[in-house]
Amino acid sequence: MWTDTMLIFQDELGPDEHLLWSGRPKTGLILRSSDIFLIPFSLLWGGFAIFWEISVIATGAPFFFWLWGIPFVLIGLYITIGRFFIDAQQRQKTHYALTNKRIIIISGLFNRTVKSLSLRTLSDISLSEKRNGTGTITFGPTHPVAWMYAGMAWPGTSRYMSPAFELIDAVRLFQKIKHT
Repeated sequence: MWTDTMLIFQDELGPDEHLLWSGRPKTGLILRSSDIFLIPFSLLWGGFAIFWEISVIATGAPFFFWLWGIPFVLIGLYITIGRFFIDAQQRQKTHYALTNKRIIIISGLFNRTVKSLSLRTLSDISLSEKRNGTGTITFGPTHPVAWMYAGMAWPGTSRYMSPAFELIDAVRLFQKIKHT
């Protein structure tokens, strides 16, 4: 019996390739370890940007200064609140699969992106598990500051992140399936 998640990969499978496992990341709004740094930073940034913009308007500064502060306020709103909703939307549209030949990750907020990794060429696979059994499987080396960018949908941050099955349930089950 094929589930909805499995059907998404039907057109991606090659000849002699069969699906061993498919899944999705946890959905909804989630706090991550990177938020220990990002929440205070975003409050400082957003608070200062809003304070500056209000001060500029209240003092009757030239219109140019009004405009100058708007991008900083928008960035502050995004990193304070918006990034949680964008992260949730991205995870809502993400699907993972393990076949007998490769790892497949389908994602994309506005465009469908398919990432495929051959099992034969994977040299570094790491698993991190939380107490509740959920976790992340990372394929490839991790950048030293990658934890800081988890859940941060910002241009350029993906270069620090290795492909991963992120926030999946029963993460240890993957090890058993992978060896079958």
